[in-house]
Amino acid sequence: MMKQTAMAAALIVTGATAQAQDAFVEFKALKPELAVKAAVAAMDHCHDEGYQVGVAVVDRFGTMQSFVRDRYAGAHVEETARRKAWTAASFRTDTLALGDLTAPGTLYSGIRDLDQPLALGGGVPIEHAGALVGGIGVSGAPSPDLDDLCARAGIAAIEDDMGF
Repeated sequence: MMKQTAMAAALIVTGATAQAQDAFVEFKALKPELAVKAAVAAMDHCHDEGYQVGVAVVDRFGTMQSFVRDRYAGAHVEETARRKAWTAASFRTDTLALGDLTAPGTLYSGIRDLDQPLALGGGVPIEHAGALVGGIGVSGAPSPDLDDLCARAGIAAIEDDMGF
């Protein structure tokens, strides 16, 4: 009887431990210091190319971590950069690709009817070891393709810090 009671207690503790472990999720998120570094690097890259831009970096949940704006960038760049970064993190794809995927007449065109997503190039997810850790969005270069290049320069600036 004593052995059965001990065995039952062990099973209950083991089951409770397994349930507790299943009750939580672990994830990585970009540190604010790296968000600032990526934003400034993207802005500097665009500035060196002659573009005045705004750059937003969000965490993996789409919450703003950093925003920088070059002195002559347009008033629209804050909202546009933020929405591009949010979209890249939310949909886990760059916004240039999302633009093609959501074009009128495509299966996913309804995404463009939502308030927040912006399927316009310049938003890129930030990943580390296959995990989404944030998103970066650039607005203000002469084309979405150039916004995208600046965003990727921002990510490249923090790759060593993330252990690539």
